[in-house]
Amino acid sequence: MEWNPQTLQFLSECFLHTLSPAPEPRRRAESSLAEAADRPNFALAVLRLIAEPSIDEQIRQAAAVNFKNHLRLRWASEDTPILPPEKEQIKTLIVPLMLSATPKIQAQLSEALAVISNHDFPKSWSALLPELVSNLQKASQASDYASINGILGTANSIFKKFRFQYKTNDLLLDLKYCLDNFAAPLLEIFLKTASLIDTAAATAANPANLRPLFESQRLCCRIFYSLNFQELPEFFEDHMREWMTEFRKYLTTSYPALEGSGPDGVALVDELRAAVCENINLYMEKNEEEFQGFLNDFALAVWTLLGNVSQSTSRDRLAITAIKFLTTVSTSVHHTLFAGDGVIPQICQGIVIPNVRLRDDDEELFEMNYIEFIRRDMEGSDLDTRRRIACELLKGIATHYGDTVRSILSAQIQSLLSSFAANPGANWKDKDCAIYLVVSLATKKAGTSHVSTELVDVQSFFESVIVPELQSSDVNGYPMLKAGALKFFTMFRTQISKHVVLKFFPDLVRFLAAESNVVHSYAANCIEKLLLVKDEGGRARYTSADVNPIFPMLMNNLFSAFKLPESEENQYVMKCIMRVLGVADISVDIARVCIEGLASLLTEVCKNPKNPIFNHYLFESVAILVKRACEKDTSLVSVFETSLFPRLEIILTNDVTEFFPYTFQLLAQLVELNRPPIPPIYMQIFEILLSPDSWKRASSVPALVRLLQAFLQKAPGQISQGDRLTKVLGIFDTLIQSSSTSEQGFYVLNTVIESLDYDAIKAYISHIWAALFRELQKRRTVKLIKSLLIFMSLFLIKHGASILVDTMNSVQPNIFVVILNQFWIPNLKLITGDIELKLTAVASTRLICESPVLLDPAASASWGKMVDSIVTLLSRPEEDRVEEEPDMPDITENVGYTATFVRLYNAGKKEEDPLKDIKNPKEFFVASLSRLCTVSPGRYPKVISENVDPANQATLLQLCNTYNLSLV
Repeated sequence: MEWNPQTLQFLSECFLHTLSPAPEPRRRAESSLAEAADRPNFALAVLRLIAEPSIDEQIRQAAAVNFKNHLRLRWASEDTPILPPEKEQIKTLIVPLMLSATPKIQAQLSEALAVISNHDFPKSWSALLPELVSNLQKASQASDYASINGILGTANSIFKKFRFQYKTNDLLLDLKYCLDNFAAPLLEIFLKTASLIDTAAATAANPANLRPLFESQRLCCRIFYSLNFQELPEFFEDHMREWMTEFRKYLTTSYPALEGSGPDGVALVDELRAAVCENINLYMEKNEEEFQGFLNDFALAVWTLLGNVSQSTSRDRLAITAIKFLTTVSTSVHHTLFAGDGVIPQICQGIVIPNVRLRDDDEELFEMNYIEFIRRDMEGSDLDTRRRIACELLKGIATHYGDTVRSILSAQIQSLLSSFAANPGANWKDKDCAIYLVVSLATKKAGTSHVSTELVDVQSFFESVIVPELQSSDVNGYPMLKAGALKFFTMFRTQISKHVVLKFFPDLVRFLAAESNVVHSYAANCIEKLLLVKDEGGRARYTSADVNPIFPMLMNNLFSAFKLPESEENQYVMKCIMRVLGVADISVDIARVCIEGLASLLTEVCKNPKNPIFNHYLFESVAILVKRACEKDTSLVSVFETSLFPRLEIILTNDVTEFFPYTFQLLAQLVELNRPPIPPIYMQIFEILLSPDSWKRASSVPALVRLLQAFLQKAPGQISQGDRLTKVLGIFDTLIQSSSTSEQGFYVLNTVIESLDYDAIKAYISHIWAALFRELQKRRTVKLIKSLLIFMSLFLIKHGASILVDTMNSVQPNIFVVILNQFWIPNLKLITGDIELKLTAVASTRLICESPVLLDPAASASWGKMVDSIVTLLSRPEEDRVEEEPDMPDITENVGYTATFVRLYNAGKKEEDPLKDIKNPKEFFVASLSRLCTVSPGRYPKVISENVDPANQATLLQLCNTYNLSLV
């Protein structure tokens, strides 16, 4: 794209129309820009437009946003990269342009610069830092704080990587380069600005003059944090006193000119103080020894500061960072700062209780945004709230002064409860505060759901404080108290005895009808978590006998909860339905009601899938209902089909791709529940399954394979007809050609071998082997070799060793021996999984005992090595013999709609053991070997002694003794 007046006009018009409220011109402009973006020098042209002062500010701002996003997409792209000459020109122009730009454009260009630096700095952009430093010094001499803050903001973006990246030699070299160039100029501008603030504060300067100075100091503090995060640099250690003197000043000095100018002024000063608190907390955590000389002064400064910070939400960040610092001190070797007389009571009264009390903002969040409230309150994402961090401070102090903290808090809790008892209507927040303290300060036993507290006796606190809330006839009165009571019940569920819990089950069911979204969500969550409680030996504490008496009312209230405003897709209620259906006895009538309820929800979510967690539990609920109801009464299959098919058809015909994996898994479940012959409607689905278009979406492949396996197992006769099997094997061939789907291809192939007679597959065998050998030549990954071993083992078990050997050799003479020596014998030890281990061990045993190829005296070395591999496989623990290549990480469940496959646990394929008659592969191996030895006495012990590892020879002898057999 050439830079000329026509280009300037074209881009200006496009960016102007992207701001249009009318959709048509906006879409046209976006389309034109997308097309132009593919042309060389597009980014450079946009940058030049941004530099044109004659162009309207709004247009240039839109261009700056586009420029930043274009760089994000293409700077390091392999498909449509920005070419090197264009990159170099952009790097030359961007810094001066950013410094001269207006604040809004400057912010976009600063982000764009950070995008470039993430990939190129410092190795491919060595000019950047010297250019920034040079400009910083010029701007400093001119006291041009617009430019200074632009440069510091850019440096802050560039240096952030030192906070998040793992420490490596390369990262430390980059850090050293940045420190050598930037540490001294940073201190210089920090001290200069500090001096200007001191002068301005003394003369009660205009707040407008102070603002850029405070913003500059905040940016210096954030850069300080990044440069000190990995380790304490020598420069900062040498100049620690200069930094710390100014840091302490900002915590102890008030700035009335700025703080008195309104909320914005207070926020600016608070942001600087919060940044200082983060820096001293970092030093406390990582450089405790070097920092200890300053600790007492800072602890006093932070303590005093907290006493003056109001409960206003705008001051939360400062309060949280300040309390975090005290928490870090409390768990360090300097905890004795808290040992003084009256210190801990003062902390409880002055810091903890005020910050744990409910505020108006908490009430507003509870009513207006229940999802966010629950996320913070119940799911533990509230570490950055005052309530939680105040409790973390108490926990920190309790690590060294547990008894003191417990006695003060116990008295405090009693005082709060007495206050509530004196006037429940006015003082309900005191009771909430008491419950919150008990719940938040409870300790959880690692790796379990067991929670304990030493503050109160759980049973008596439950009966005296929680039960009155549970038994309240008005489910809508004081909803925050009800939520707190339900949270306590959920948290201490393992400690509250079963007979007590059962007494309140009906109350939990009542609370499902509460108008408050938080209350009915917490009630559903409590029921769901109770049904997961296990007693000694892993037995479920609550069974169908406990759920059945309340089951109809429970299901009625759960489904009714979806009709309450904003709970149409309540994931806690949906998860509870799934859990209840997994425990309760499901009668035919209940099954009909439940499937209709679930199916109607399915109809609704198909219109606009937006909550992936809710949808996952919805499909899991359908799957578990189908599974458990049909276990008792197979006639229900047709009921489920009648209800589900219209909905599943909507998903497939309306292309609701997010639900494709779930749909295919449910169809597989229904196919497996049918008795042959499979109804015609399923065979219509099977034809769709064979279409290559169905397999184009990677996220659907595992579910499609699962469905294909179900058809192969249930309708082998129907699949053998016409060209269906050819198409099935075509799918296998396509899948094994990609490393991401090769395992799925083997699942198809293994099911073909398991389900179809040899006569049906005879004509295809040579093609199958040819495809497998082709893949083996292309890539010899551990995953592919393991899959091949399992397939060959299955083939041998099903059709015998001679057919295995002959069919392989018919594709390429003597290929079997090559595969045996190069792949089977050395990789047998890599097999994992009980069924797979048994299958490959038995197949390998049959090979050495039945195959003429291995029984030939000329193959003695291979025979001995195979014995060695079988002994390794059978005797050594998995972790000692398996060296897995690193695979791609597993997909994260419920990450959102990123078209990933999410397995339905309750529609899972039941693993079939092809060797049910063989219980113990070790005994089978030794017995088979013993029988073989008796045919040719003296021959095999010699081969074993020459080819089997001595440790494995000892293990083999031990196995013989175990089963009272010998090798002669």
